[in-house]
Amino acid sequence: MTQTDQSLELKDLEDKLDQLIEQYKAMKNENNSLKIRQDALVREKAKLLEKTTLARTRVEAMIIRLKAMEHGS
Repeated sequence: MTQTDQSLELKDLEDKLDQLIEQYKAMKNENNSLKIRQDALVREKAKLLEKTTLARTRVEAMIIRLKAMEHGS
């Protein structure tokens, strides 16, 4: 293998390594963005569950009051 061939092969490896580094950085950024989005969705889900539970409790209380009014009449 000549010096030129080795230089070309080394340059090719350097280029591939640079591409891998860029792909790694892009994947790391995407992963961080996905983690942030997931955290936001988890918080949103917790709030919705809390609202659903509150609404269910209020509806059940109204039903009980309506039944009580019905039996009182």
